[in-house]
Amino acid sequence: MKSENKLLIIGGTGFIGKNVAKEAISRGFQVTIVSMGVCPPVKQLNGAEYISIDITSKEDLASKLENKSFHFVVNLGGYVNHVNYFNGGNEVFKAHFDGTKNLVNCIDKSNLKCFVQIGSSDEYGDNFAPQNESQRELPISPYSFGKVASTHFLQMLYRTEKFPAVVLRPFLVYGPGQDSNRFIPQIIQGCINDEKFPTSAGEQLRDFCYIDDIVDVILLTLASEKVHGKVMNIGSGVPVTIKDVILSIKLLVGSGDPQFGLVPYRAGESMRLYADINKVMSILEWHPKVMLKPGLIKTIKWMKGQ
Repeated sequence: MKSENKLLIIGGTGFIGKNVAKEAISRGFQVTIVSMGVCPPVKQLNGAEYISIDITSKEDLASKLENKSFHFVVNLGGYVNHVNYFNGGNEVFKAHFDGTKNLVNCIDKSNLKCFVQIGSSDEYGDNFAPQNESQRELPISPYSFGKVASTHFLQMLYRTEKFPAVVLRPFLVYGPGQDSNRFIPQIIQGCINDEKFPTSAGEQLRDFCYIDDIVDVILLTLASEKVHGKVMNIGSGVPVTIKDVILSIKLLVGSGDPQFGLVPYRAGESMRLYADINKVMSILEWHPKVMLKPGLIKTIKWMKGQ
């Protein structure tokens, strides 16, 4: 990377964003990170610029990005929230769709080489598995609808104006440093504490992808013009039941007492959600390197402080 290396990461203080930023800095990118709140200096990465912006406010975004130009944008803005529409879902939709639209309107496009939109496997809803990119999306929440709307907006811009967008749809991402309220950290902590804790019956099939693999494919995407206008799944391609993941964690930790069947399934929850990753493997020659067991071991060690 030489002169054309300016990277803007929206949501760069989150789990995925922080890891992308760290690796990008090590590869010589000039990284600017946007977050909703102010990132405390103690949590900032050396070599990154931090800006606090509410991307749902076009005025705030435009004023704070004025006179700034970037070659690459990775949009991890918004947040995962499965609330229903009439219970606050409109705000969730706006955080994703309005945020994406405002970004496209406000960034300097004269030097832009690639705009990476991070979508979600939830866009597929209850489509048959393994889910592939040719399926019509079936969103089941304002969150997933906001992601779908953003996907179609960016694809329209590519078709009509060659806007260099690509949508990556990660399935379940995990690894060291993830928020404690996410599924795998919750289970690991419950097992480390040797607690009884309630779970669903665990029959859902899911696809877990280790954070290093996610970072790798995002940075590969920035360097390829072949991906523009495309949607690509990012996952392991290997389905595993939630129950098997929980039991694997219990075995690796050596303690814990999960109580299966005490948590009901979410309304409309897909019971089979795992990725067909042939497209990304073909276009970028990428494949996941960290399988589930070694990924869980790394995550457990990190949570134990080892």
